[in-house]
Amino acid sequence: KKRCKQLQYSITRQKTNNQPVIPRSLIVKVQGVSLPDHIAKAFEAASAFTPDPSDLIIISYPKSGTTWIQEIVDLLLHNGDDGSSKRASIVKRHPFLEYCICYEPSGLDLLKEMDPPRVIKTHMPLQLVPAGFWENKCKIIYIARNAKDTLVSYYHFLRMSKISPEPGPWEGFIHKFMRGELGWGSWYDHVKGYWEEREKRNILFLFYEDMKENPRREIERIMKYLDLYLPDDVISHIVEMTTFKNMEENPMVNYSFFGKEIFDQTISKFMRKGEIGDWKNHFTPEQSAEFDEDYQKKMKNVNIPFRAQF
Repeated sequence: KKRCKQLQYSITRQKTNNQPVIPRSLIVKVQGVSLPDHIAKAFEAASAFTPDPSDLIIISYPKSGTTWIQEIVDLLLHNGDDGSSKRASIVKRHPFLEYCICYEPSGLDLLKEMDPPRVIKTHMPLQLVPAGFWENKCKIIYIARNAKDTLVSYYHFLRMSKISPEPGPWEGFIHKFMRGELGWGSWYDHVKGYWEEREKRNILFLFYEDMKENPRREIERIMKYLDLYLPDDVISHIVEMTTFKNMEENPMVNYSFFGKEIFDQTISKFMRKGEIGDWKNHFTPEQSAEFDEDYQKKMKNVNIPFRAQF
């Protein structure tokens, strides 16, 4: 309780290599949304952030393809120059708005050092996005992924992310996801919120599955949304540079720049598979049936064309 109330951290040092040891975060509620406590700690400051009208924000529920869109956008903005996209780690090129852990620059710290136009990342549900993004009519790209594959990817991410809440056993994790008890809250509310507001707020709403099916088509959609016009050969180059294989091998993208005390990629890679339908390797038939029944109840009043497999 004391930790949840004060949202403070104690850092110890490993005797062997003097690396910081950060305890796993806990889930707390902010305006009814579950957030890791280190994110909740920065929420008030992040909410007060005032973007420039030229800023672009990329939004998703965790493990839905955010990094993929970030890298595509970076290459589009730099005319396909992959050397430019490797100028710094993706977290420094595109600050994570609400990110805040004790011994690294926060997302807000990084943004203060950058001149607009900036590319900003967030996982916040629509109701927690700083009002300035709507007031200044910033461009917003939202990427959504089918629920089951998102759940699987999130589970493996939390296993390796040493600063994130403990995922617990697989069986229980499914129910945490269904109840919205994970960081950034309910997947159902998250995707529905942005889908229902996409036209009113000029949100480019993308699907992970569409990206996998025809990446060139979707990259051209992003290009047009950003009011850019790049020749066909540059688009072809961007398609190639943002394949899963190439991004997996790019140290500025694959999060290998974080030490094991933050992301232990011996447990699971940050870029693990990037496949559609991997959920079938994890859900039992009984779990799948229970999940599908719950999904139908939560999504019955909205028609979002998700695809869980090809």
